[in-house]
Amino acid sequence: MLIGEYKYNLDEKKRLTMPSKFRKELGKKAIVTRGIDGCLFLYSEKEWKDLAEKLAKLPFSQSNARSFSRVMLAGAMDVSIDSMGRVLIPDYLKEYAGLDKKVVVAGLYSRIEIWDEDSWVKYNNKNAKNIGDIAEGLKEFEI
Repeated sequence: MLIGEYKYNLDEKKRLTMPSKFRKELGKKAIVTRGIDGCLFLYSEKEWKDLAEKLAKLPFSQSNARSFSRVMLAGAMDVSIDSMGRVLIPDYLKEYAGLDKKVVVAGLYSRIEIWDEDSWVKYNNKNAKNIGDIAEGLKEFEI
């Protein structure tokens, strides 16, 4: 299970260290892609395969389905996790998420989100003010 929030720095070679507690679940390879809300998503190979199969079943006749599939699938890149637990973030994904030096790695059960630290703080501050309303809206999901 991938949970928790960790702060790291991108090194000069654009490598990002994964939390040690995530490494066993990720294995030696992972997939990183464009995320939602200005972050990157990182998946284990197994979780990615499950998601990609669902995306492949979306109706390509619907514009939103095509758009979402393109963002997720075309934006994806296989990454290796080196012996020190680092992944290389491709330039186009680093640019997409606005990653500078300070980065937040957030575990969200089945995926990891990678955020620029300033963007993460702004996102959380905005949503913290409305968390009660957000929770109310989740009733239909039995949460």
